[in-house]
Amino acid sequence: MGLTQLLEKRLASVGPVRVGLIGAGKFGSMFLTQVPTTPGLEVAVIADLDPQRARHACATVGWGEDRVTRTRFTDDSTELLAAPDVDVVVEATGNPVVGASHACAAFREGKHLVMVNVEADVLVGPLLARQAASAGVVYSMAYGDQPALTCELVDWARSCGFEVVAAGKGTKYLPAYHASTPRTVWDSYGLTAAQAEAAGMNSQMFNSFLDGTKSAIEMAAIANATGLLPAPDGLSFPPCGTDDLPHVLRPCDAGGVLHHKGQVEVVSSLERDGRPVYRDLRWGVYVVIEAPNDYAAASFKQYGLLTDETGRYAAMYKPYHLIGLELNVSILSAVLRGEPTGCTTGFHGDVVATAKRNLACGERLDGEGGYTVWGKLMPAQDSLAMGGLPIGLAHGVRLARAVPAGQPIGWRDIQPAAPSEALRLRQQMEREFQTLPRL
Repeated sequence: MGLTQLLEKRLASVGPVRVGLIGAGKFGSMFLTQVPTTPGLEVAVIADLDPQRARHACATVGWGEDRVTRTRFTDDSTELLAAPDVDVVVEATGNPVVGASHACAAFREGKHLVMVNVEADVLVGPLLARQAASAGVVYSMAYGDQPALTCELVDWARSCGFEVVAAGKGTKYLPAYHASTPRTVWDSYGLTAAQAEAAGMNSQMFNSFLDGTKSAIEMAAIANATGLLPAPDGLSFPPCGTDDLPHVLRPCDAGGVLHHKGQVEVVSSLERDGRPVYRDLRWGVYVVIEAPNDYAAASFKQYGLLTDETGRYAAMYKPYHLIGLELNVSILSAVLRGEPTGCTTGFHGDVVATAKRNLACGERLDGEGGYTVWGKLMPAQDSLAMGGLPIGLAHGVRLARAVPAGQPIGWRDIQPAAPSEALRLRQQMEREFQTLPRL
């Protein structure tokens, strides 16, 4: 039975699915605009640091006054998490430290959680998934975001009996972007600072997408949900359009760029000289598969699938993602089917804070998308071996020694971090996974 049929049945017998939303920013607002056109789905509570801003967001995305009046607004997330009329919590703050705490609290309250906050998932996802399972609730990636959509393609391929050679997404990338800061970011987007401010665009958030950090975080999430592994050197961002996916994203010994089969990778929409890639995948996701036999390879050709010259490597892709506009799929799947739309199953990929420039002893790091560090994807065993500082905990801490540009930062390089539930969980996770096998 489809989700819409299940929702109709639920509405007739039990009542609407009731959501608690934490964070009414861009992703949250995109979700909110779909609520009035989804009979059987209601938002009971919205928690935001600025409740008045959240009310304004609801009005901006098309809510009528009656719906706004029926919804409770608060700046206290604990009130939302304890609310008896909330079936599922959507964590959309983007802050990994508070996101981890919200997840733990939701599980203690017996509530399903859709984790829009990929940063928190990459920081401590394996332990959060374990807590959710113990509580008998669903812990899910957010459908509409690229990690969940990629995981769906991987699951499709494996369910059909294909070996997954590579999976990931597209983005706009040049090597120089790793040094991008909130001050320089708008030049790369073709905007002025005034235009960005007028549009309400957050420079540090957008810089995280540009400097490679967000791509690393999303690929780590996919690796941890699917068992696909990063390359030892992290992401290489090969320029690649949709027509070339099966040519480029195959192993080196087969003529491609991959370190190994079963790899996460991001393709760039720009050639290294800045020219646009033909038929780029900047907004989409992909999976590259290998035919298990000659018959399957012949079928690829017969049905027009994109393949390499051998006919054995083929690609499927989705050209766009609509982030919060698609989030209902995760919410309804969690409540009505008891299933996640992607979920962490292990610790395979990690994202380590890496110096954007020469950093001095005593300098304070400003985290994802800031002026001091970018996030580099690593195999989890390599991050553990070097004692890498996860990007999710690289905000507000001071360096205990100087770090040269381009060098990953380790726990040994920083002064002790402030205690938090996220730090405790991360330290526990590192202890439990300390003996991961190496590639």
